[in-house]
Amino acid sequence: MKAVVHNPNPEKAQPDRAIRRLERDVLRMGALVEQSFRLSHQALFARDLTAAEELPRLDKKIDRFYRQIESDCTSIMISQAPTAQDLRCLSAFMQLVRDLERIGDYAKDLAKIAIKIFPYPPHASLPEIALMSYHAQAMLATSLVALADLDEVSGLRIKYLDDTVDNAYDKLYQILAYQRDVPGVIEPILLLTLAIRCLERMADHATNIGQRVAYIVTGQRH
Repeated sequence: MKAVVHNPNPEKAQPDRAIRRLERDVLRMGALVEQSFRLSHQALFARDLTAAEELPRLDKKIDRFYRQIESDCTSIMISQAPTAQDLRCLSAFMQLVRDLERIGDYAKDLAKIAIKIFPYPPHASLPEIALMSYHAQAMLATSLVALADLDEVSGLRIKYLDDTVDNAYDKLYQILAYQRDVPGVIEPILLLTLAIRCLERMADHATNIGQRVAYIVTGQRH
């Protein structure tokens, strides 16, 4: 990962090192969130309940990272006299890890949906929903690469990728919400409607991460 700060002043060495440690922790948290997203996909679309059972354990790790990073950011702000650039970076990290934490929460929700929907026959829309999930996962991966490279161009480009997920959500919602002659109970329809909402929100948070990266680099909010 590119260092956010490059300051030869030895008096700045301590906060610089602390921020670099934070960068590494944010990326480690991001890797856990990516893993949780993959497992939730596997649970829902491969009907893998073992994968679903892994999500609560992963979510606890993600939450620990979230609390630790927030605490570390606050500690640096209070005790190490950060520069304006440092403060911009720390502020972006605190917002960014919130986005990551929310994606992890939605992955856990998808796993719960996978468990509830397991007894029902696979719905005809599942392949399209799986494609929506793949697009959202690609957005998350792109946002984390943008963070690792401090690439504001890639970070901002993610919002255009979000259009694909939004369009998929609109189409699938129409299919699920207005489906007629549903045989049996409607619970699987309701669960899949919740699932596409989770995926749409996960993509939104990936978009936010890309915008946080651009803010770190440029100082401009988008």
